Amino acid sequence: MLAPVAAMAIFVAVFGLATARKAHLGVLMLPAACATGVWLAGMPLREVVGGFPVNILVLLVGVTYFFGIAQVNGTVDRVIAAVLARTGTSQPALPVVFFGLAAVASAMGSPQAGLVLAPIGMPVARRAGIDATLMAIAINSGISAGAFAPTSLFGIVTYRVARQAGIALDPFTLLGVASAANVALLAAALALFRRPPGAATTRPAGAVRPEVDARRGPERAPPLLPLLPGQIATMACLAGLVVSIIVCALLGVEPDIGVTALAFGAVLTVIDPTLGARAFARIDWSSALVVGGIVTFVAVLQRLGSVDLLGQAALAIGSPMLSAVLVCMIAALVSAFASTTGVLAALVPLAVPLAASGHVAGWALIAALGVCATVVDASPFSNTGATLIASAAEDERPRLRSLLLRWGMAMVVVGPVVLVPVLVLFSRW
Repeated sequence: MLAPVAAMAIFVAVFGLATARKAHLGVLMLPAACATGVWLAGMPLREVVGGFPVNILVLLVGVTYFFGIAQVNGTVDRVIAAVLARTGTSQPALPVVFFGLAAVASAMGSPQAGLVLAPIGMPVARRAGIDATLMAIAINSGISAGAFAPTSLFGIVTYRVARQAGIALDPFTLLGVASAANVALLAAALALFRRPPGAATTRPAGAVRPEVDARRGPERAPPLLPLLPGQIATMACLAGLVVSIIVCALLGVEPDIGVTALAFGAVLTVIDPTLGARAFARIDWSSALVVGGIVTFVAVLQRLGSVDLLGQAALAIGSPMLSAVLVCMIAALVSAFASTTGVLAALVPLAVPLAASGHVAGWALIAALGVCATVVDASPFSNTGATLIASAAEDERPRLRSLLLRWGMAMVVVGPVVLVPVLVLFSRW
């Protein structure tokens, strides 16, 4: 009993140390996993290191490399510009547009890609008279929705770790749950923070009002330039990646998304070798090491029986539903202050005993846990929340920081309390 508890204490301590010192979680977690496995579990070092998830590493590298090329050659920017050119600056539509843009960008490999919308969306909101809090929540919700696509980091980590733990979780079901939950949050934000008709529109100093022609109306945005050959090739490869995933899913075959993305990236690299070199720097090695270190440590915890011990403790509460809500609350609270990727990699396996009890459907619990861990990312203590606040005008930041803190902490409770019962009920139909 002492060894499993001590190992779990080390695991929590490493998480706390990395957060307090702002150190890289993966760099701390991997050697800690090796030391714990050798000294407490009596495992050979080769066996401990063998728990490193090479398949997840290939996924993250392949996907972030391919979409890194799409960002480097301007394809992602062109998609965003094309959407904005067709929607204009209609005040009611802009938060919805940026939600969609953030979702698309986030689905392209890494949720961090959605952050490119922050420096664009926050000034646009100010110019159009949209509440900065509404735009911030719209962008964060879009990032959270797109991040659970089968081609993006959170989706990859969640369904892969769930499957390794023996839980059948369809990646498109995960995406559907995340999308529905975040659309609901966007609707709530629209109701709470939409400015009343006739509210004053604040424009930044020096902003130029669009010229108006009595016959033609407001000046339209200049037409988009034609796509470059490399961007056309990237769009074709992106379509090929999406189609291959959908076809494999329809045929009941699990595609290796990482290898497929690498293959399309290789094609683009051959077309323009300079892109490959520039995109290599965009590979998300940091997240790969975080996930690898945590999954390796969790494998040691499973060997020692620590995971089963926690699962039994959760089941001892007596109510499976309450246990599931508490697990999701823990995930949300920790994620508001720490690495969301790390939380997903760590807590998905810890929820396995509860899912194995049969009282709560495994896919419902894991999907709820994943979504609850991301909807709190608007918190000022997360990378997303901090970026959104920094992108707002200086005079808007104090209010925005206060409201995003309240929103993030409210999601710690609201997310699990609403989502878990809904998914559990849905799973019983």
